[in-house]
Amino acid sequence: MFVNYRTGDGDAVAALLEHELSDRFGSDQVFRASKSLAAGSNFPKELIIAVRRSHVLLAVIGRQWFDLRTREGRPAVEDPSDWTRREIIEAFESGAVVIPVLTDSVRLDRSRLPAELAELADCQYRRLDMRNSRADLARIGDDLAELVPALAKLDSRREDPGAHREPERGQDRANQVRMRDGVGAVGGDLSGTVINSPRGPIHTGSGSLNSGPQFSGDGMGVQYITGGDFRKSQQQFGGTGGRESGRDR
Repeated sequence: MFVNYRTGDGDAVAALLEHELSDRFGSDQVFRASKSLAAGSNFPKELIIAVRRSHVLLAVIGRQWFDLRTREGRPAVEDPSDWTRREIIEAFESGAVVIPVLTDSVRLDRSRLPAELAELADCQYRRLDMRNSRADLARIGDDLAELVPALAKLDSRREDPGAHREPERGQDRANQVRMRDGVGAVGGDLSGTVINSPRGPIHTGSGSLNSGPQFSGDGMGVQYITGGDFRKSQQQFGGTGGRESGRDR
């Protein structure tokens, strides 16, 4: 990926874009002149090589992109020696995908583009608004991962294909149930008896068993179960005197 920008217009946005893409795909996959060119390197030669090696050129275009001028007063975008312009033309000629990245609510005005750059107006753009930078950067990164399969393999945010895998058939279903104080499963399957927070004896066979007190649905009365016969206790809770059948709390 080659980050193209005009000095004095979009420098900070270009740096932010390069940092984000480097973090996501690797620094060696993103070229930005002020970061990527070593001291003493041949500036024109290295720029052309970098563009020709890129699958995608991201052209950062801000509010001043059309207005900046050369020392002679000529619009920079019309100057054949302007490097921002030369990089974009080189990308078109080498077959790279060119994505205009528009900032500051800019619109690409075809009438202000020289003939050599007219194709830029036909390229589908993306916006990078600093007020929505997180979402905009994520979208640009997603676009690049989709456009370039080699980048998709390097994408640090690629979702683990097994992250949402369904449990295999036959897997112990008991370990999918969240309960207090553990899970008891008679017979090893949830079709048996599941005990949530056991507090007393469990009846797992035939015959009589005093299972201890069982609270009624209103939580006020108590029943004892003995061999299938229900015997209601005379104990009642929460009377007006604040006692249990004459026994202090």
